[in-house]
Amino acid sequence: MRPSGRNLSQMRPISIETGVMRHAEGSCLIRCGETHVLCTASIEDNPPRFLKGTGLGWVTAEYGMLPRATNTRNRREAAQGKQSGRTQEIQRLIGRSLRAGIDRVALGERQITIDCDVIQADGGTRCASITGGWVALRLAVNKLMKAGAVTSDPIIDHVAAVSCGIYAGQPVVDLDYAEDSEAGTDGNFVMTGKGKLIEVQMSAEGATFSRDEMGRLLDLAEAGVAELVAAQKAALE
Repeated sequence: MRPSGRNLSQMRPISIETGVMRHAEGSCLIRCGETHVLCTASIEDNPPRFLKGTGLGWVTAEYGMLPRATNTRNRREAAQGKQSGRTQEIQRLIGRSLRAGIDRVALGERQITIDCDVIQADGGTRCASITGGWVALRLAVNKLMKAGAVTSDPIIDHVAAVSCGIYAGQPVVDLDYAEDSEAGTDGNFVMTGKGKLIEVQMSAEGATFSRDEMGRLLDLAEAGVAELVAAQKAALE
């Protein structure tokens, strides 16, 4: 039995509220169970210096956690003067994931920055950030299209992510913190709306895993991402 009482293939309740930030070109608050992440998209007409003159756009991301997003207070990274390795790794993952779902030629020479701020953490914050970040990106691109700043839709497909792992010897989807902290195997799956893989992060945390178990986790991830994409579509209607 999972600590939450969910069955092996059951996702946490998902909700995505859009338009939560007045000034951002795109924004949403995504809730995956008790993990809540505020995602905003900001458009800059100038691309990064290394892309000037190439005709290509860029999507990047920043990620952070509020001090009391967890059960004990974490010092703000700004107060420490540097980002942790974990933070840098997560925001690079978010940026890579979202760029996989966009046509950078159609976007044109501009940059969209996705800010993901974790308000409350209960496992799966990077996956929630990718899923919510895509919604914020979609809303920002909608504004570009409405203004006539882009001639064709640069969004290729939905992008969403879900965690899967082996907990108490069983493959489970959408791990909360109680499961994540005890999982023998932990993985994050980033996929498109059409079910194409963007990135898979898998590691043996306490026990090795077999190829068959990895396949079962992938099956769970495909179904979980399908639910997340449905939630994205519902939020944008």
